[in-house]
Amino acid sequence: MTTNQTQNQNVVRFITAGSVDDGKSTLIGRLLYDTKSILVDQLESLSKTKHARVTSSDAGVDLALLTDGLEAEREQGITIDVAYRYFSTPKRKFIVADAPGHEQYTRNLVTGASQSDVAVILVDATRVDLSTNPATLLAQTKRHAAIVHLLGLRHVVFAVNKMDLLNFDEKVFNTIKASIEDLCSKIDLPAPTLIPMSALLGANVVTASKETPWYKGPTLLQWLESLDTSPQSEKTGLRFPVQYVARQDGSASDDFRGYLGQIESGSVRVGQKIKVLPENREATVSKIYLGNRLNHENTNNEVESAKTGEAVAIGLTEDIDVSRGCLFISAEDLNPPTLSKQISADLCWLDSEPLSLSRKYALRHTTNTIGAKVKEIQQVLDVQTLSHALETHPLNANEIGRVDFVLQKPIVSDLFNQSQRTGAFILIDEATNHTVAAGMIRAAIA
Repeated sequence: MTTNQTQNQNVVRFITAGSVDDGKSTLIGRLLYDTKSILVDQLESLSKTKHARVTSSDAGVDLALLTDGLEAEREQGITIDVAYRYFSTPKRKFIVADAPGHEQYTRNLVTGASQSDVAVILVDATRVDLSTNPATLLAQTKRHAAIVHLLGLRHVVFAVNKMDLLNFDEKVFNTIKASIEDLCSKIDLPAPTLIPMSALLGANVVTASKETPWYKGPTLLQWLESLDTSPQSEKTGLRFPVQYVARQDGSASDDFRGYLGQIESGSVRVGQKIKVLPENREATVSKIYLGNRLNHENTNNEVESAKTGEAVAIGLTEDIDVSRGCLFISAEDLNPPTLSKQISADLCWLDSEPLSLSRKYALRHTTNTIGAKVKEIQQVLDVQTLSHALETHPLNANEIGRVDFVLQKPIVSDLFNQSQRTGAFILIDEATNHTVAAGMIRAAIA
């Protein structure tokens, strides 16, 4: 394993999701406090704050305030924006996003989840309706689980919180566990890990709780430390969307031309035959410069190869027509992306104005922005039943549905389950310039 792979494996990016007051901010505060990632002056400042969600805790402060940075969040006792915090243990480093639980801030959750590999979905055990079979979870918990699945997060854990208020009852936990497993089967989410805990008291967060001798699994921190975050086996080869075409100085005597962008998947090497889409022209890689330094006379940043996630400038032996929005793939790619003018996609609708069949939208996919028109709304997800509604309707804020689009010109795309980088897009309202939806391509038609 290379040094870069080791570093990537050592960093875990995760998001906390769930409904309002499930204890997401308190959980992160507990992780920070118990891993000794809080400075003394931070603790002193928080202990003097006039806004607190709880009257007391083992830490002597309201742990939720460690992530609520906005004054409005502290005054209202809610999380509004995604807050990022950093902590580490001897085994790993962590970047954690505390996402809002309110339905009106679902767009913030989508933003945070799209940058994460792991989701911790909190379930307030005291607000699960245990009188039904299976037990009834909150609608927002279902919505967040569906979004996490749609966004393709690799690892999911359900943290059943506030078990202290139910005397750490094993029977109650098993009832909630059955309901969560039923939820996961309905949305095709792989069987998740479930952990009974109390974020306020620190039970099964960092250290195992004596109150749950019946639970034999890991604590949340142990689970996070044990995750395999090494790169998944790639379903696509080289994917390099061209972001910018740069000339060294434009003079006839120095006709260097570099194609800048980030490698979204696969790798590239000097001497490799590549194909430029959508023109379908072949060329040979002559130079690769790492980063955004383009002084090709200085070979300090010149490399023989580059891989996924690296920003590079690529030079080609042949002088062919390449512009922003073109895609480099391997000339030997046996599963090339599709050139499509019609796509079917799952949408997480984020705007206050509903999806309109007559409105003009811009679809931003990799480095391309293309006009898009809604052709048909195939189905809308009913968050309460986790089934598709019998009748379709224009998507409203925070709804999820399958929508067909006709594009102004073809795009080169993969399906989302093949490549999350080149199979995803955002939708922009051309009239307001608002980002109105996040989309995952499920089918493409030439």
